[in-house]
Amino acid sequence: MSTDATGFLVLKRADGFGDVIPLRDALRYTAGRAADCDVVLKDDLCSRRHGELFRSGAGWAVRDLNSMNGCFVNDSRVTGTHPLAGGDVVRFGRTEFLFLDSLDHLPPVADADATVSDDGEGYQITRRADRTKYLPPAPPSPPAGRLSTLDTVGVLYRLAVDTAAARTEEELAGMTLEALLGGTPAEVGAVLAVSDGGEVSSIAHRLRSNGPPTYHQVSNFVTREVLSTRQAVMAENVADEKHLRNRESLTELRATSLICAPVASGDRILGLVHLYATGASGQLTPDDLEFTLAAAKQLAVVWERLRGRVGLTAENESLKQQLRIDTELIGESEPITRVVEQVGLAAGTRATVLIRGESGVGKELVARAIHLNSPRRDRAFICLNCAAITESLLESELFGHEKGAFTGATERMIGKFEAADSGTIFLDEIGEMSGGAQAKLLRVLEGQPFERVGGNLPIRVDVRVVAATNRPLEDAVREGRFRKDLYFRLQVVQIDVPTLRERPDDVPLLANHFLKKIVRETGRKRTGFTPAAVRKLSGHTWPGNVRELRNVVERAVVLGAGPQIDDSDIWLSPLHLEAAPAIRPTYEAMPLEEVEKRHIAATLEHTGWNKSRAAEILGIERSTLDRKIKGYALKK
Repeated sequence: MSTDATGFLVLKRADGFGDVIPLRDALRYTAGRAADCDVVLKDDLCSRRHGELFRSGAGWAVRDLNSMNGCFVNDSRVTGTHPLAGGDVVRFGRTEFLFLDSLDHLPPVADADATVSDDGEGYQITRRADRTKYLPPAPPSPPAGRLSTLDTVGVLYRLAVDTAAARTEEELAGMTLEALLGGTPAEVGAVLAVSDGGEVSSIAHRLRSNGPPTYHQVSNFVTREVLSTRQAVMAENVADEKHLRNRESLTELRATSLICAPVASGDRILGLVHLYATGASGQLTPDDLEFTLAAAKQLAVVWERLRGRVGLTAENESLKQQLRIDTELIGESEPITRVVEQVGLAAGTRATVLIRGESGVGKELVARAIHLNSPRRDRAFICLNCAAITESLLESELFGHEKGAFTGATERMIGKFEAADSGTIFLDEIGEMSGGAQAKLLRVLEGQPFERVGGNLPIRVDVRVVAATNRPLEDAVREGRFRKDLYFRLQVVQIDVPTLRERPDDVPLLANHFLKKIVRETGRKRTGFTPAAVRKLSGHTWPGNVRELRNVVERAVVLGAGPQIDDSDIWLSPLHLEAAPAIRPTYEAMPLEEVEKRHIAATLEHTGWNKSRAAEILGIERSTLDRKIKGYALKK
């Protein structure tokens, strides 16, 4: 195991011990079912991020991460930060680990050579193993003797396992140098990073205790040689300037031999590995050159993967920031200010939230705001429209299904609730949910496990539920279409989102917000709205609410011609929510041709004689409209 480990987690099994996880001081270790956890637990009683271990004072400690079933030390539930002592048993779900300060304290495993398997088929266990000779401990501390070929392969294998867990370039380079100094007679080692512009900088170096007191960066000559040839080199007698034209740095190191190897990934050189020997522990040999080159190639693979992971993390954070910008609740009116205040109060809690409002008011936007302002902001936010999925498939979408559960279930599928574990699930149009799905949802909200469709394995999740509806659930409860107990369980916190006609002062703010966003997406050049356009937007009743406003602005940006959007560029729906009582029109006898003429004339007046817009509304070609205008002798 790595020499810098100050603690170990050893997996406890029925037949002894399993995997050994070394714990290093500078790191925190997350344990859970999620694939990106440091300690991945294949245990259905564990949460996605169940607990974490970290250095606390002079020892190690464990902390529960708000898991469903808790963390335990020696069968006592962990609350807050719990210090660990050698020999403690740490349990996450059903999975148990033995915590040790040193592997020398690992208890012996009882001999079970004669144990018969439980299946009754007569097999006998003849040998057990919790370690492998193909995964040897770390090489001895320098000064070290020269390694055999088998030992060298073992060190490289051990190095590959250790470096896979590296979090930073410095940590990765340090692991590589420790392995190289442990397997060669070099007294000094360094890893240098090479930028895209060819600039070289040190990211890590190691000095053997009996070596030079300081480290100096290698001479430019050796660096240029390796960068130009992309080959590893070994040099002897480098203190003699006649042999390698070296200068000050090598002289100060008193090096008598050196190795320099490129760390290359594809066509790029990521860095260089340098080893120096003064002769006190021996001269570097061709075998050392081979060993260094192999370590450098391993280093390149992990280094490139680490850089990609860092880049993805940065991109992910950038996208999250953009998402936060796009999910801001826009407005300064009293109704929307009240909603923002309610979101702030509800976000920090675990309470279920029911969002109510007309279609298009931005209920999903409010749900996202709750999630992004909650402690779960870095976890998943899963949306599901209950009205968009048939009743037969809704339960499968929510809770998943097993292979063969029904016709077409060709493989196991994880449901939305499992996907949202440790995060938030948004159930839109909750009133359309079927009775069977309502019963299962109620069990989940009460903290009970659920099963996938066609399965019998109980599954527990830690999910915050935010639901939304644009219909009065009270009517559905009275009619027996919605469970009364689920209604009260959902309505812990209710947020009513106002319609756009209730906050007309926010219309110009929202219109400008959408204009900037759509201009950025489409590349069109639109600088704003004319006063006439603002008056037209503010005077509309907006039956489609914020969604309708966004569509109107997008249509104006796409079809408008001038630098500013004018009132003639804005087409508003003739639908009005509060229309006058229907009056049956009186019949007027007229030929169909006259009806067409009057309708075309009214459409042209509505569009301000914008023929392209009128043709679009009438559903005919512009040339056809021109012929009809001429044929009917219509004039502006």
